[in-house]
Amino acid sequence: MKSVVTTVVTSADAAGRFPSSSDLESVQGSLQRAAARMEAAEKLASNIDNVAQEAYDACIKKYSYLNNEGEANSTDTFKSKCLRDIKHYMRLVNYCLVVGGTGPLDEWGIAGQREVYRSLNLPTAPYVEALSFARNRGCAPRDMSSQALVEYNSLLDYIINSFS
Repeated sequence: MKSVVTTVVTSADAAGRFPSSSDLESVQGSLQRAAARMEAAEKLASNIDNVAQEAYDACIKKYSYLNNEGEANSTDTFKSKCLRDIKHYMRLVNYCLVVGGTGPLDEWGIAGQREVYRSLNLPTAPYVEALSFARNRGCAPRDMSSQALVEYNSLLDYIINSFS
């Protein structure tokens, strides 16, 4: 799994050199933000079902046509799969917060997502809406500290941008 540390070491190793001072500064910055990431990961983990459900509800409210017969959210099975997907992305955000890098998202969430959704004829806009809702709903200090919220939101932005 990719983290800032493994990325720096792998990159330096591939170039046949020791990590440079800028490489080490990158690792140091990641370590300095670790407490905020752990706070965000803990808060998300303790409320992941509610966060995913609220995000799902928001996307279905905006795209209510998806409940029409033959659409992507028209059966109970489709509904549960959509909620499952949103929860999966939130879980990957949690993993990324813990490792301090985007590796889990890159490897398990983003690689091939456009092709999968395209081949299944699923719209991506509802996922963007759900993840945007989750990002915009967060509030410091109600939900977590402002720095923890920055770490959380940056990962949601990363996923949202991957859908474009």
